[in-house]
Amino acid sequence: MSKHILTRGHSRALTRHHRIAAAGVAALGAAAIGFSAIPSNASTTTTTEAAAPTAKVAYSTEQIKDVRGTVTDQLAGANMKAEQIAAKKQAAAEATAKKQAAVKAKKQAAAKAKAEKSRQAKESASRAAERAEVKKAAPKSYPNTLDGWIRESLSIMKKHGIPGSYEGIHRNVMRESSGNPQAINLWDINAQNGIPSKGLLQVIPPTFEAYHVPGTPKNIYDPVSNITAACNYAADKYGTMDNVDSAY
Repeated sequence: MSKHILTRGHSRALTRHHRIAAAGVAALGAAAIGFSAIPSNASTTTTTEAAAPTAKVAYSTEQIKDVRGTVTDQLAGANMKAEQIAAKKQAAAEATAKKQAAVKAKKQAAAKAKAEKSRQAKESASRAAERAEVKKAAPKSYPNTLDGWIRESLSIMKKHGIPGSYEGIHRNVMRESSGNPQAINLWDINAQNGIPSKGLLQVIPPTFEAYHVPGTPKNIYDPVSNITAACNYAADKYGTMDNVDSAY
């Protein structure tokens, strides 16, 4: 019985002790929690100021406005600069295009002028060729006079390489027939032999036949035929009609 009582008293003593220890531990834990909630830079001294209500904090937007305005100005300046650069590039491109267009127009004008000049030259050459053909096709006409007969004879003689001059022919014609294409000699030796001299240069029929020039009529009284045949004969016998000064 006494042992059991002692045990119970001891049990009550331990329980009280334990309560005191538990209370201390609880107090320490609360203190620890309170310290951990205070900022590291906060003062541990409690004052009446700390207990006062927290004052409102006023924020200023002036600096933000200034920053915003500066950024806006910078963006505006950058945009303006970009527009100026783009405008300069466009102006340069337009100037280059204008210059290229002017060069192209100048080349086209030069080519057109060259083509026109070439065309005119071709047309001129064509007209000249046509005139030459017409001139060649249409024989030159000569007056039906002694002057015209001599000039036509000289033209034919030139084609056949027969020498002679206007002066030499005219001089001999005037001596032989006085310019009469129908003149005939009925008293000289040739006439006595039955082959009288005839025409402007008094050619006998056998000589006319032998020295007749193609392209002229085979008529001894034809003035041009008579002159060219007589000059052809004189070139063969005397070198040229210019060398004849008397009966030949």
